[in-house]
Amino acid sequence: MTVSADKVLELLKKQKWIENMVHSQSMPRQAIVETLVQRQHLVELQNLLAQRSASEIGSILETLPVDDAVLLWAQIPAARQNDVLWEISDALRELLAGNREPAFNESQINAFMLVDGRLRQIPIEGRKSLEGLKPIWIDLLGASRAERNFVGAHFGLNFSDPDDVTDLEASSRYRIEENGEIHLHSNFLLDREGNSRSVPVGFVLHQGVLFTLRNQELPVFRLQRRRTLTQPGYVSDSTDVLLDLYGSDVEYSADSLEDIYATLGKVGRQVLSEAITDREAAAILGDIAEEEDLNGRIRGNILDTQRAINFLIRSKIMSPSQLEDARQILHNIESLNSHTSFLFDKINFLMDATIGFININQNRRINQLTVFGVVFTPINILAGMGGMSEFSMMTKGIPWPIAYGGFLVGAGLIGVATFLVLKQLESRQMRVKKV
Repeated sequence: MTVSADKVLELLKKQKWIENMVHSQSMPRQAIVETLVQRQHLVELQNLLAQRSASEIGSILETLPVDDAVLLWAQIPAARQNDVLWEISDALRELLAGNREPAFNESQINAFMLVDGRLRQIPIEGRKSLEGLKPIWIDLLGASRAERNFVGAHFGLNFSDPDDVTDLEASSRYRIEENGEIHLHSNFLLDREGNSRSVPVGFVLHQGVLFTLRNQELPVFRLQRRRTLTQPGYVSDSTDVLLDLYGSDVEYSADSLEDIYATLGKVGRQVLSEAITDREAAAILGDIAEEEDLNGRIRGNILDTQRAINFLIRSKIMSPSQLEDARQILHNIESLNSHTSFLFDKINFLMDATIGFININQNRRINQLTVFGVVFTPINILAGMGGMSEFSMMTKGIPWPIAYGGFLVGAGLIGVATFLVLKQLESRQMRVKKV
């Protein structure tokens, strides 16, 4: 028995012992004492359950005696009872919850059957929903471990969390098991404004059924469902569904590349304008960095798709028409690769041009500071000479208002003359450059 089960059993025994002791003694306010004691132990028990996962609670229930399991079940919050029902045996479930069946609550699990050339979608809401079904595609969106285990056990499979499996090496993400199961785990693009990312998706092909496992909704899957439900003959088996999902992901990536082209075109018009401020340049660099990240993500995803398609071709499970579709997907990927390479070059050019404008602005400010320094250098020299005691004879015999006034006027004239000389030299240099 685990430490958690021992702790739960100890709390239950302690509660029973105190209840029996309180009932066996006659004392004032017995009901109040009994209520306080019960609340204290129930709070401690509920806190312990809150720290345990549904699978851990299910394991504890399986190890407890029947009476203790019934008491513990009553302390499980109603919001968690459905998750726990997935983790216990049918016999214990009937004992604790009667005829209540565990349901698929937060997850969305759908089965698709081929009927008259079209796929018919059948929502899976409970255990009995899978009975008698002959699907070619089962889509598990946001399924918990217990729900994945149930669906997998129904078809004789063992599913893993797609978020965990994509951390493996690429060679381990595409494999064929001894019983003929084909496992693929790929990243699909989710392009949302300001928040583009890759979503891991797991695929399992087994006995003519495609199983897809993911934890987030994807536009590619919505598009695939719409096509297969409305277009007769769009798919004929599970391999068609798999190829179309990969093909739709390539199309979605192409749409995202078009958006990058539009964004970079707008940025290019700003960069190639006559002048941009530092604030505008900072905003432009942010846009360029975002598009560069998206472009790199698209390139990584389509390369991942390319590996998956090549693996399917090598597995020799496709018909001639499916092989042709797979080669067309690879051809589309090659064309997208050239586009991503071009976009990387354009992004680098725009980034260099933007940084160049920032440098020009900085050089302009430094040039202004240099001009001011040169203009006031003669004045500083004259002021220094006038302030030296050995040159006090320069103003000897002249009233100080006149002397200082003349000094200020002379300093101003020297500054203006220096500035005009610098402007004349700058104009001459510009004429020489134009020639």
